[in-house]
Amino acid sequence: MDLIPAPGRLTRSGEGRHTFGDRTGIAAGEGTQGTARWLRATLGAATGLALPPKADAADAADDAVVLRIDASLEPEGYRLRVTDAGVTIEGGSAAGVFWGAQTLRQLLGPDAYRRAPLPGRAWTVPHVTVDDAPRFRWRGMMLDVARHFTPKAGVLRQLDLMAAHKLNVLHFHLTDDQGWRVEIKRHPKLTESASWRSRTKFGHRASELWEDKPHGGFYTQDDIREIVAYADALHIAVVPEIDLPGHSQAAIHAYPELGNSDVVDTSSLPVWDTWGVNPNVLAPTDTTLRFYEGVFEELLDLFPSTFIHVGGDECPKDQWRQSPTAQARIKELGLADEDELQSWFIRHFDTWLGARGRRLVGWDEILEGGLAPGATVSSWRGYEGGITAARAGHDVVMCPEQQVYLNYRQAPGDEEPVPIGYVRTLENVYRFEPVPPQLSEQEARHVLGAQANVWTEVTEDEQRLDYQVYPRLSAFSEVAWSELPEPGARDFADFERRMAAHYRRLDALGVGYRPPGGPLPWQRRPGVLGRPFEGEPPNV
Repeated sequence: MDLIPAPGRLTRSGEGRHTFGDRTGIAAGEGTQGTARWLRATLGAATGLALPPKADAADAADDAVVLRIDASLEPEGYRLRVTDAGVTIEGGSAAGVFWGAQTLRQLLGPDAYRRAPLPGRAWTVPHVTVDDAPRFRWRGMMLDVARHFTPKAGVLRQLDLMAAHKLNVLHFHLTDDQGWRVEIKRHPKLTESASWRSRTKFGHRASELWEDKPHGGFYTQDDIREIVAYADALHIAVVPEIDLPGHSQAAIHAYPELGNSDVVDTSSLPVWDTWGVNPNVLAPTDTTLRFYEGVFEELLDLFPSTFIHVGGDECPKDQWRQSPTAQARIKELGLADEDELQSWFIRHFDTWLGARGRRLVGWDEILEGGLAPGATVSSWRGYEGGITAARAGHDVVMCPEQQVYLNYRQAPGDEEPVPIGYVRTLENVYRFEPVPPQLSEQEARHVLGAQANVWTEVTEDEQRLDYQVYPRLSAFSEVAWSELPEPGARDFADFERRMAAHYRRLDALGVGYRPPGGPLPWQRRPGVLGRPFEGEPPNV
């Protein structure tokens, strides 16, 4: 059936097919009305059919798509049955019903992804039974909108594409040295001045090229509410990230008192216009703590997600070593060194968020100096951070750069646009295994799931984002959703065969993916310096 991600079990019932027509309607049981609206909007647009509401029935005997919740199924699991009479989708929850509806869309064919019907098109679905459920509860994509801003419409489009691949977490990287992207009403300078930079490095930081025009943008709080509500309708959680105590020069530019002003002249720091690890980090003061508590107070009103990401990565300690204020804080708290000072920073917000019913998640550098008691770790520097955290009883999201950084190049050679990092082909991503074999069965339960990360230093617009993300996110979706029959048993040849149909779905959605044969002429960036890493990274 060429489904991506592959379902747990699919059984074909003969050669028959059910035809959708003017009489086809949707019978939505209690709790499934959201999926009914989504089906009516998406399939209605593609097919031109009205798909009117029908009374809920015991079966699909009246040419209906029957939606119902069956609590005996796994929460995100579903069962889809197609017979001569119609279609029944049962899910363990509203989310399970929705994922079943996504499978129905695939079964209708690539043209079901269009926004208007093609003339003369017949809409049929094969007689099948699909029993399916996800392997992991966290199936995520991280989108960096700080380095290059993605306007709201682009974020909504990415959510649609994630839902089509049964991904359920958008990790929203909202702040960095190069820009602050979310409105905070009590700190208006964050969007008045920290949301834009005067120019931008084009390519790797060693490149001599610049884009000499301002770049910026931000989401108003109403924009965020819209994004979160749209994601919720697609059963996607939005996890915001406010990076601290490193990657904070944009915030320091707007409010110089946040920086280590006893070491550098923070009043002269611009919003950063290049890439790399920035030495200007937050000062470990009560002023800084109160400032970010205020930021998080507003964020908690906007984002209902249980998890709140605080970054915690790439925080150089040189300014703290030179700062009398930082050294006094270390002495006051009885800390051993600057690593423990960073841990104190993270622990403070772990406690603060925990008191408000939320859970802190951070990059694996938060292990340095001692892990906060309630913290969850995003393991990006390989598998080791995730292994350490899981063995200590902490939950983990596996997103190692060597495997699932989609900003990394997709092939060797000069034709790849702005080649960054290791070569990570479609097959490399498909063979990614989120659970390290070093973990015991008990420890492995702390692996919540996996996430593909998309950093945007050299991904400057939607066209480039499409190229870097697809089709590799399609492969990742199967890693995160589909159970393995046995360790290492992924059949890439079968996946490639199914991708032949899936490329047509991406075409219908208008996705500018990387073709299997390499970049098209307009996808290349000749003469723009990248930074390829030499050698192949270890898999596990």
